[in-house]
Amino acid sequence: MINPFSKTYDEDQLLMFDFMQGIKFFERLRQKEMAKFIPAMHHRKYVRDEVVFFSKDPSQALYLLKKGKVNLTIDIKDNFETIMEVSRGEAFGENSLLENAKRTYTALIVSEEAELIVIPHFAIQEIFDSNPKIKAKMMTSLAEYYNANNQRLFRSYRESFGFFSLRQMFE
Repeated sequence: MINPFSKTYDEDQLLMFDFMQGIKFFERLRQKEMAKFIPAMHHRKYVRDEVVFFSKDPSQALYLLKKGKVNLTIDIKDNFETIMEVSRGEAFGENSLLENAKRTYTALIVSEEAELIVIPHFAIQEIFDSNPKIKAKMMTSLAEYYNANNQRLFRSYRESFGFFSLRQMFE
């Protein structure tokens, strides 16, 4: 039975919810929880070779990729090594969900153009402060994301015959 007093959403909001639902950090949220992020979203366009942010910058926003491709790179000596390519429907800048975090990688646009949805860190923290259930759900997704990354790192380490010291990761 449909509740006649429940909030209804317009077509654009429903499309945004469908998009957000496919992104790891929002997968546990209901529509009314996702709706809290919509006023904080800023739509930005980028072109090839634009840097979204640099490694060691303050983590000031979470980025949702609507169109294009972004490479996440780490600096190794004077070179950039791509650690991941992000495509439509994925997020990056996930450590903006944490307080006082710095970027661990550089984000570079590699498609001719890209459209990103930017959610500022301060807006995320305001939502978390007033909605502990949203924070708990998103932190669970973040923990799962980091756990999966650790598993990939350890698998890569085993397959590379230990060309780097894994101990340094935990120091």
